[in-house]
Amino acid sequence: MSKIKLSKKYIFRVCKDALKEDLYPSGDITSKLIKNNKKSLAKIISNSKGIIGGLDLAKQVFKLVNKNISFKIKKKEGSRIKKNELIAIVKGDTKSILIGERVALNFLSHVSGIATKTDTFVKKAGKKTKICCTRKTIPNLRALQKYSVGLGGGHNHRFNLSDEYLIKDNHIATSNLRNLILSAKNNKKKITVEIDNLKQLKKIIDLKFDVVLFDNMNINDLRKGLKIVGKKFATEASGNVNIKNVKKIASTGVNRISIGRLTHSISAIDLKLEI
Repeated sequence: MSKIKLSKKYIFRVCKDALKEDLYPSGDITSKLIKNNKKSLAKIISNSKGIIGGLDLAKQVFKLVNKNISFKIKKKEGSRIKKNELIAIVKGDTKSILIGERVALNFLSHVSGIATKTDTFVKKAGKKTKICCTRKTIPNLRALQKYSVGLGGGHNHRFNLSDEYLIKDNHIATSNLRNLILSAKNNKKKITVEIDNLKQLKKIIDLKFDVVLFDNMNINDLRKGLKIVGKKFATEASGNVNIKNVKKIASTGVNRISIGRLTHSISAIDLKLEI
């Protein structure tokens, strides 16, 4: 799958929903304590290094709060940032800036966190093996999270259950693996077959499909499996992949490595807004 692009319509919707979540039912009751119509200049600054992302979402948040807010981006989307770097300047009504502050920072820190973590895995794996995300995403934020993976140099696995066939252990437990593959071949969708032992692989090596997914295999078995496959199928490894073992997994020559932790257990990049 190609990299995810966020449309203006999508950005508008998710930002509107996020603000509604933060402001329902009575708005920002604390900022209402400020009685004047003072205007302020605020700076969004990084507290850590990484890859910055989500700038269009942050800008949209402030525009939804107050269309007269000025949001000037100082770092390019997907660029590397250092600690204490200026990310953006926000000018306008003080109360409006305070209302949008947390939602904007939440988007920025989450997108940047995923992009930064992905970049770390990509560097460790090297240029020959693709790092992919999975469907282990926050409900209703999948497009945003997969977009973030792309910012970090990662690749997108299937977006949803309709994109391709992925025959996994629970499918196999309820049916015959060969029959499942043969049934899937009647359609034009890509077919990936997950195996957790080499006996399974040998039973289906004569069939035609697209990708073999080696799940939770040790390095020795993974190397044996890749040798059996040769160039007949594309290959993928998954299961318990972390920053310590990803280089060793990539060294086997597997085509791609899918990692759920890119999206399901990410640490946000530390950013702040200062008036």
